[in-house]
This record gives sequence, structure tokens and C-alpha cells, in this order.
Amino acid sequence: MFEPASFVLFLVTCAIAVITPGPDTLLVLSNTFRHGRRGGFLTALGVCSGYFVHITAAILGLTAVVLASTVLFTALKLCGAVYLIYLGIRSLQSRSGLSSLEQKQDTTSRSFMQGFLGNALNPKAIVFFMAFIPQFIDPQRGSVTLQVIVLGAITIAMCLMWYAGVVLLASRIRALLTTRPKVVAWFDRVTGSLLIALGIRLVLVERRT
Repeated sequence: MFEPASFVLFLVTCAIAVITPGPDTLLVLSNTFRHGRRGGFLTALGVCSGYFVHITAAILGLTAVVLASTVLFTALKLCGAVYLIYLGIRSLQSRSGLSSLEQKQDTTSRSFMQGFLGNALNPKAIVFFMAFIPQFIDPQRGSVTLQVIVLGAITIAMCLMWYAGVVLLASRIRALLTTRPKVVAWFDRVTGSLLIALGIRLVLVERRT
């Protein structure tokens, strides 16, 4: 289905894109520190579900519609920016420390939606699937839809493996901080500031036609 050299290039480029730090990785880290391994994995699953939405939109042609419309793209961009800023502010307002966070495990169910919305509302993901994946599609090598599904599935699998590693590492670090709530409070301030910065940066993203 795929030309070998082109497929290898896709794998390498996709791996680099996946491990490049961004709002998704930051959300996974933040929720792992705040809610433990379960919260981190739920966030990772939410992020990957967001990728599934982008893949489906690309197959149905909705991605092209969004990129072709200044109004739709701007609206999505602003929603994503506002959501990241909102999460950042909530993180800055958190002063509970790790010990009390242990008592809030019921809130980890929100982690999935945070990961999902953080990714689904990210216009950079739309641009990624519109500008990156089509470069490796060859209509002469079979169904275009099937090729998009395969490349999209590979992308999601890479994301799951990467975020699983991030969660496992972060959860081990978290275990060492159970007696240092001040460090966790500091981490909340850092992640909150970064989320706000990423939200502001998202406003500057330009659509590609």
C-alpha cells in the first residue's frame, strides 16, 4: 500500500511530531501529578480520542471545510485558546498540594474530557492532518480513505506509547513527592503558566489553504 522509503519517512517524522512537547503532553503530565497514574492515562486516552475525531473529519472532508473558512477556523482556534487558558488558570488557583489531591480521585474522570477537548479544539492538529498526512498518500496505491485510516491509526498508536511512557515516568516522580506538597504547588504554577502561554500562542496560529 505504501512505498517503503516514504513509509519510513512518515514513521520518523511522525515520531518526532508526537514527542515534541505541546499542550497535550503538558495536560498528561499535569493530570498525572495531580491525580496519579489513572488520571494521566485517562488524559492520554482523551487526547488520542481527539485524534480520532480529526481523522474522521479528514476522511469526511470536514477538515478541508474548516481550513477553507476563516470564520470556522478562527472560532475553533479561539475555543481552543480559551479552554487552555481556563485550564491554566485553574492550575494556578490550585494550592491543595499532593496530600489533599490524593482525596480527590473521583475528579480524575474529568481528565479524559480535558485531554479530549484540549486536542479536539486544537487547530494545529487540524493543520497537521491536512498538511502532513496527505504528503504520504498515493492514490495509485489503493484506497485513499484506507491509507488515511492506516496512517491515522499509526499516529494514534505512537501517541499512546509516548504518553504511556510519560505517565509512567511522571507517576514515579510523583511518588517521590508525596512528602513535598510545596513542590507540587510549584509544579501547578509552572504548568498553569505554560498552559496560559500555549493558549495565547494558539491565537496566533494561521490556517493553511
